[in-house]
Amino acid sequence: MINSRPKPLALYLFSNNPNKQQRVLESTSSGSVCLNDTILQVGVIDLPFGGVGDSGIGGYHGQASFSTFSHYKSVLKKSFRFDPNWRYAPYQSKLEQLQKILKI
Repeated sequence: MINSRPKPLALYLFSNNPNKQQRVLESTSSGSVCLNDTILQVGVIDLPFGGVGDSGIGGYHGQASFSTFSHYKSVLKKSFRFDPNWRYAPYQSKLEQLQKILKI
């Protein structure tokens, strides 16, 4: 029944049967799972809480919140000290020079 519907934000299972708990964990997808409680996982600051699919994207709380709402920008900074002109167009006349250097 769970897998026939959109992925839930949270899945709650009440069972003391470890086999049933494991089967639900392995065979379903949800933002989070709470075993034998209804809201306790929201209060654990280091446990990311968030959805997947239609229920949302990302995890929130603690480090997970920082990662979800941060954009890691890649930056490459290069010096102009060594910037050979053969790297730039037009390449026609530079091809022979490069072949001589590489002995091709």
